[in-house]
Amino acid sequence: MVKVLIVDDSAFMRNTLSSMIASDPELEVIGMAKDGIEAIDKVASLQPDIVTMDVEMPRMDGIESLKHIMSKTPLPVLMVSSLTTEGAEATLDALDLGAVDFIPKNLADLSINIVKIKNVLIDKLKKIGKKGLVKQKLIIPSRPLTMPAPMQYTSHRKTGIVAIGSSTGGPKALQTIISNIPKEFPVPVLIAQHMPPSFTGPFADRLNQISAVHVKEAEDNEPIQKGTVYIAPGGGHMGVKRIKLTKTAIALTQHKGEYIYKPSADYLMLSVTESFSGQVLGVILTGLGNDGTQGMKEIKNKGGRTIAESEESCVVYGMPKSVVEAGVADKVVRLDEIAGEIVNAV
Repeated sequence: MVKVLIVDDSAFMRNTLSSMIASDPELEVIGMAKDGIEAIDKVASLQPDIVTMDVEMPRMDGIESLKHIMSKTPLPVLMVSSLTTEGAEATLDALDLGAVDFIPKNLADLSINIVKIKNVLIDKLKKIGKKGLVKQKLIIPSRPLTMPAPMQYTSHRKTGIVAIGSSTGGPKALQTIISNIPKEFPVPVLIAQHMPPSFTGPFADRLNQISAVHVKEAEDNEPIQKGTVYIAPGGGHMGVKRIKLTKTAIALTQHKGEYIYKPSADYLMLSVTESFSGQVLGVILTGLGNDGTQGMKEIKNKGGRTIAESEESCVVYGMPKSVVEAGVADKVVRLDEIAGEIVNAV
């Protein structure tokens, strides 16, 4: 049984989240708090397995409460964030401070949209609550990157592009990886991180601030440059297209097939493989579900290379597990080794 503490200043939100969580027999709401001060007290007294934390609250907001909790009684915290640029910035601050992930809410149409998050919320609470906090090694970008010993890929072809897919726990994992890619990286990197539309721009900006390589939210039709990291905008899909024999550009679309997530790792990887057949390095990081498995299969089928994050470092071992069980991962490595593997592969 996973014990959950709900923190929100809205009685409606507390009751709505509580009823959704209580509908699953593996979850138990052991308490509720209406501000950050109550949250600190109840975390200490009730010892929950996981907390849902609102960002904006009176007396003490979610960010200040999170700081205290992570310094005194660290445990998994799932932020409940509004779908605004301000909400995105606050959520990214929370992830930097130790929150494991977030659930978006639409304040403009709360009664309708909050119900849509039920299945995802329950899945995240169960998987993250059961696993607990994942301890990561601190990697300081200013230090020389420790390169892992070279391992044999099944493909001997030169890597021309890197495609990365991630979901729950992905923002923090991507910070670890991209901040350790050297400035003169010789190929482009394309990333599909499951995020709402208002989040991907601020996330790209934040990655850019801490990285040697240039990081940006991708724009439709822009030429793809080596040494640049492109974040797929939320709410649609990102792929690539040939504009000349040796030139490629970003191709954005709002609707393609029956993909559950927008942006989709599968869509990105399948598209990249069409233009860079045999030259793709595919990487799947922490996340719920199996998005990316079909894309990684196609990368392997066309002679590319594949890396999956190991269970040890994943916040949620869902997407990488699916890739590993499908037998299409060349290497399965910890998060703190992935940047080195990517550099080695090109």
